[in-house]
Amino acid sequence: MSLVPAFEIGLWNAWIFMIWLVIHNFGIRILSKELYQRAGEPPDMKATCAHRIASYISMPLWLMTTAYSIFLPLQIGTTWFYTGLAVFLLGLIMNIFATFNFAATPMNKPVTKGIYRYSRHPIYVAILLTYLSVGMASVSWIFLLAVIIWAVLVSFSAIDEERYCLEKYGEAYRDYMNRTPRWIGVPKIVKSK
Repeated sequence: MSLVPAFEIGLWNAWIFMIWLVIHNFGIRILSKELYQRAGEPPDMKATCAHRIASYISMPLWLMTTAYSIFLPLQIGTTWFYTGLAVFLLGLIMNIFATFNFAATPMNKPVTKGIYRYSRHPIYVAILLTYLSVGMASVSWIFLLAVIIWAVLVSFSAIDEERYCLEKYGEAYRDYMNRTPRWIGVPKIVKSK
C-alpha cells in the first residue's frame, strides 16, 4: 500500500467493481417507480440533523470514489486482488438477494424475509463490502478510508430509517428489530423494556 495513491486510466481499474453500484442505483429508478420510492428516503420521514449531514457528505463521497475508481488500477495477480474479488462477489450476491427480497415484499409490510432475517440493512452491508473490495483489490488506503467514513455515515441513516419503520409498521417492525441484528455478524443487543 503506497502513501501516494495510484492515478492512471486503464481497462482493468476499480471501476469494474464500482459500476454495479451505479447500475443498481439507476436500474431501480428505471425499472420501478414504486420500488424506487420505497427504496429512497420517504417524503414523510423526519430525518434528524445527523442523518441530513450524513446524506450531504455520503453522496459526494460516493460520487468522488466512483469517479476515482476509473483511475485506480486493480492489483491483478496479488493476494489482495483475489481477496478483494471474493469480498466483491459476496457483496454482489448479498445485494441481489436483498433487492429481490425488498421488491417481493408488499408495500404495507416491513421487509423481514430472505437475507433481511440476518440484517436489518443488508443493502448497506453489501455496499460496504463493495467499497471494502475496491480498497483491497486495488490496495488503496483512500478507499479503505472511504469505507470507514461511509460506515459511520450510514449508521446515522440506518437509525433514522428504523425509527421511520417503527412509526410506519408499528409492533411488526419492533418484533423484527428484537430478533434481527442491525448489521450481519454484529450480535444483537437485547434491551429490556
